Amino acid sequence: MSQQKFIDSPYVEEMCKITHGLYTHGWDERNGGNVSYRLTKEEVSQYADTNKVLRNVPIDFDASELAGVYFLVTGTGRYFKNVIDNPEAETGLVQIAADGHSADILWGYNDGAQPTSEFPSHLMTHINRLHKDSNQRVVMHCHPTNLIAMSFTLPLDEKTFSRILWKMQAESVVVFPEGLGVIPYMTPGTNDIGEATAEKMKDFRAVLWPHHGVFGAGDSMDETYGLIETIEKAALIYTTIRAQGGQCLQEITDDDLADLANRFGLTPNPDFLTGKSLVENK
Repeated sequence: MSQQKFIDSPYVEEMCKITHGLYTHGWDERNGGNVSYRLTKEEVSQYADTNKVLRNVPIDFDASELAGVYFLVTGTGRYFKNVIDNPEAETGLVQIAADGHSADILWGYNDGAQPTSEFPSHLMTHINRLHKDSNQRVVMHCHPTNLIAMSFTLPLDEKTFSRILWKMQAESVVVFPEGLGVIPYMTPGTNDIGEATAEKMKDFRAVLWPHHGVFGAGDSMDETYGLIETIEKAALIYTTIRAQGGQCLQEITDDDLADLANRFGLTPNPDFLTGKSLVENK
């Protein structure tokens, strides 16, 4: 049997790197934010310390569709700034139990912690993204400052948000051509917000939680982080423009967006591609 330990795995290394990046960006203050990383049986079984159930914890959601699936997931009440120094306490490897209403802890949470309180929301999103693309294995929630600020000053409308973010930089429409999903303000940590987010995740890889943060999904840690990073950079450019007086003299036009999409072989959301110009008094 392999003598490798899970703490030395590339999956824990990625989790440490990403959570540290999210914290240093200022997107995960205190115990804000959570990340889950779906792993395969083959990836988990090569480690000597992942084949024993340490304890079982309840899940307030029927995750039967994911029974037997493994997740490396951040813990509830844990600070992202500490993950890099103590991943075996701040994160854990769990397997969804056969009953779908609990998870077996196989590694981590070594001081008694449990998966994030948002874990049901993560699982709902994993289910819907798996139906959309079986390669998608990461769900990430964080609190990007400028995107949250926009949710106080703009209509909570997907077309409005998506068009503004697309037009702030050439990268936006390339990185998230489907646009940004938006739900109403809802109480975090509830199954209601998880269900609303998962429903949006049928069409979007990133969903805005107004006045709170964003949920993102992707194939890898880097891709998901990059998706959120691109959205937040566009939000920062918008915030900067507003701080400079808010009047744009030039813009990326709809024709420009179409040219970008053609260049990269993408299809932007047709519901968002046309609309009123962002340039004032044009």
